[in-house]
Amino acid sequence: MTEVTVARLGLDSTSNTYVVMLRERGGRRLLPIWIGQPEAESIILHLNGVVRPRPLTHDLCRALILSLGGTLERVDITRVVKSTYYAELHIGTSDGHVVIDARPSDSIAIALRLGAPLFAAEELLTVIDDDDTPEGAPTTGDDLPPRVPTPRGEMTPDQLKAYLAGLHPEDFGKFKP
Repeated sequence: MTEVTVARLGLDSTSNTYVVMLRERGGRRLLPIWIGQPEAESIILHLNGVVRPRPLTHDLCRALILSLGGTLERVDITRVVKSTYYAELHIGTSDGHVVIDARPSDSIAIALRLGAPLFAAEELLTVIDDDDTPEGAPTTGDDLPPRVPTPRGEMTPDQLKAYLAGLHPEDFGKFKP
């Protein structure tokens, strides 16, 4: 397993599906994962520090883990089968260690809220050649912030959808799930 970080989030214009781009920590390899709109919204809200008046599902999961005395030790993105990605939440409890099967998109949203590290199986990471990288896109380093401008104040669902739709789709068009 290799540690990864959330590098970008955007809309793949070829499939009209949201993509979260994970980058190998300290490297150039990437893992694009196509995700649903609710998960994309949850991730982007958290990355931009937007707090909703009522907890979203991933906030609820965070609260449940903490309330029960658990800690999210790590998230492992383990495999892809027929374009479906699989992940595991590794939760430490007073009774030991529990591994829970989960979708990567949910796992990423929960890990971000709990500050847990993300890991991906080696075989899932893809090397991007310099000539495959969009001009001006960063290609190395751990300090890559998500290419997401900070929204001002609370957004309605329609505003958030429009905001996500405007995020750098050219970064994701070369990948196929």
